[in-house]
Amino acid sequence: MLNKHAVVVGAGVGGLAASIRLAVEGFSVSVYEANSFVGGKINSQRFGNYRFDMGPSVFTGPEYIRQLYQLCGEDFASFEYQGLKHIFNYFYPDGSLLRLPSEKKLMIKTLSEFFGEDARVLEKYLKKAERNYQAITPVFIERSLHRFSQVFSPRLITAFRHLFGYKLSKTMHQENVETFDNPKTVQFFDRYATYNGSDPYKAPAMLNMIAHLELNIGPFLPKKGIVQIADSLYELALRQGVQFFLNHAIEEVLVLDGKVTGVRSAQGTFAADLVVSNMDVSNSYKYLLAKEKRPSKTLAQEPSSSAIVFYWGIKNNFEQLGLHNIFFADDYKKEFEAIFDSKTLHDDPTIYVNITSKLVAGDAPPSGENWFVMINAPSNVGQDWPAIVASARKILLNKLSKRLGQDIESLIEVEDVMDPPLIEKKYRGNHGAIYGNASNNRFAAFLRHPNYSKRIKGLYFVGVTVHPGGGIPLAINSAKIALDCIRQDYKLKRSKYGGRVL
Repeated sequence: MLNKHAVVVGAGVGGLAASIRLAVEGFSVSVYEANSFVGGKINSQRFGNYRFDMGPSVFTGPEYIRQLYQLCGEDFASFEYQGLKHIFNYFYPDGSLLRLPSEKKLMIKTLSEFFGEDARVLEKYLKKAERNYQAITPVFIERSLHRFSQVFSPRLITAFRHLFGYKLSKTMHQENVETFDNPKTVQFFDRYATYNGSDPYKAPAMLNMIAHLELNIGPFLPKKGIVQIADSLYELALRQGVQFFLNHAIEEVLVLDGKVTGVRSAQGTFAADLVVSNMDVSNSYKYLLAKEKRPSKTLAQEPSSSAIVFYWGIKNNFEQLGLHNIFFADDYKKEFEAIFDSKTLHDDPTIYVNITSKLVAGDAPPSGENWFVMINAPSNVGQDWPAIVASARKILLNKLSKRLGQDIESLIEVEDVMDPPLIEKKYRGNHGAIYGNASNNRFAAFLRHPNYSKRIKGLYFVGVTVHPGGGIPLAINSAKIALDCIRQDYKLKRSKYGGRVL
């Protein structure tokens, strides 16, 4: 033990990962979570006979979870998960259906035949996504961009060599239009902008590398659903001696003479040598650090998209649907213009339907399916959300019923809904944005808030709203970056496993 106490505010996956790393370093760790559950957006609820993962549904990058198990000296084999035989089913407005296999050669063959694209062009595109991802990961995803001592390395030079490949002056859509002949192919690859809540017509082409994890490596599914990620990290943290305080909202991070001294809640004041905030970084400053100066330029960036999600228990089985299903919009550009410019919904939005009961036993009755039905939505700026949600429900039911040939509304046995105001309230997400800032300009990805405070000693940040960005792998890795900063600040010996810094 270092005889030092660390407080983590928020038990999302970033906070859970941070608590594990802090405990392994020798800190005594207390995690305070306002909700009655851990995992943040990764949580599960049961409505009647149907269980739903309430938030993220695509799982890539299991190696980041494996690192945490290895760091604790535990066998990652206990975290049971499987690779998917099919990545997604894509339903296009013209009635065509792309059922995409995950095996690499067969996937490229299927894409080539379905879209009429040259297989060599597709293979070259995916190889470039892999090269760019591998080049930038060591200096961007796994390191702080805000400390020269961490980011400068021979790998940085390698990353700069790939700058031309990143096409920073082009958008994702522009690169895809220049690469492919079929508009359907362009729409297929443009969709990856939504994985960090951005607009492919504005986001830099560098982000086309997002497709690498899903297409070159493949998506996975934990045996018990996505909630298994949060549950497993929580149990791992408990085994390291981390203490959790649920239903306990922190109201203020206490600062004296530019240094963290502890936290305050309605239940009292708690001393701490350092504090890690897993709360949305904008709301961290708004609620926890109201007396401190805000980094206004960093926090003024455009929010990411939000979402409207319907949770439907469907009393029927649909053979044409898989675990992941996309029903594309007729006009993708208008859909993103509506979300980011008009702050409303397109009248024919892209629909994502996730059905874990296809692979997770017990998530639905044998004669039913648990549908997680999501559309991308604007952040909350005071819109009439009850009216928007009601309209969206009608549009979704009509579109799905027509495409699947059945009256979906008559099959709904249980129902619940999530919208941007509820996301804002339940998860303290600024304006209901899911990923913090959008990456809708060429520099946005580099301008996220750092994983530490430049003004307050002992204050650190993790989660999807700070560097390196959105998604489960990056949220977990934000904890590694924060701990690298903590080791540096507290002059701690770096932890290693098998010669590799984890």
